[in-house]
Amino acid sequence: MKQKHLVIFSAIFLLVAFVAGAMLYRSQKSDESLQAYRRDKSTFIRENVPAFGNPAAKVDLVEFLDPACGTCKEFYPLVKKLMEAHPDKIRLYVRYAAFHQGSDYVVKILEAAHRQGKFRETLEAVFAAQDAWAPQHRPQPELVWNYIGGVGLDIRKLRHDMNLPEVEKIVQQGLADAKTLNVKATPEFFVNGKPLPSFGYDQLKSLVEEELAAAY
Repeated sequence: MKQKHLVIFSAIFLLVAFVAGAMLYRSQKSDESLQAYRRDKSTFIRENVPAFGNPAAKVDLVEFLDPACGTCKEFYPLVKKLMEAHPDKIRLYVRYAAFHQGSDYVVKILEAAHRQGKFRETLEAVFAAQDAWAPQHRPQPELVWNYIGGVGLDIRKLRHDMNLPEVEKIVQQGLADAKTLNVKATPEFFVNGKPLPSFGYDQLKSLVEEELAAAY
């Protein structure tokens, strides 16, 4: 009986230690991200990245996304709704993290569309057709051309611009910054440099509201 109690006690102790360790890790990760953000925002917010909302907003919301990511598609209207609930107080910056094989091709299309001032419309078209061009998380990026014709893009220019060296550099910079910030899956969010304590929309909403309360 004593041995049984000892085993149970040991299991509880290990569980508590694991949870405490995980909490400590998340706290350290949050502190590291916040300090990095305060020192230099450039790893979070590169020049000329797609951005929405008031440029003078006091809350920066940085999202790393992959156009082939189903969860990114699900979060898109939620993030949009969150910003609409707090007009002019949140600035959203979109970063690319092309983790799925082949999604870098679509990221290049998005970046080329951004150069035409059509990023939002193109992203929405890509997400709307995601099940068709990326079924079961297996992107077939060439199919994207079938779904962006109604966006109002100059397709010839788009095909040219997506192959520019500077566009490839932006794709690689997104991956490099994601690695630096320990982004391992998409979507990943940072609110004024703070990562989510755990993944979920409620967690994102709470963190945004905390920063809004502190800023305003």
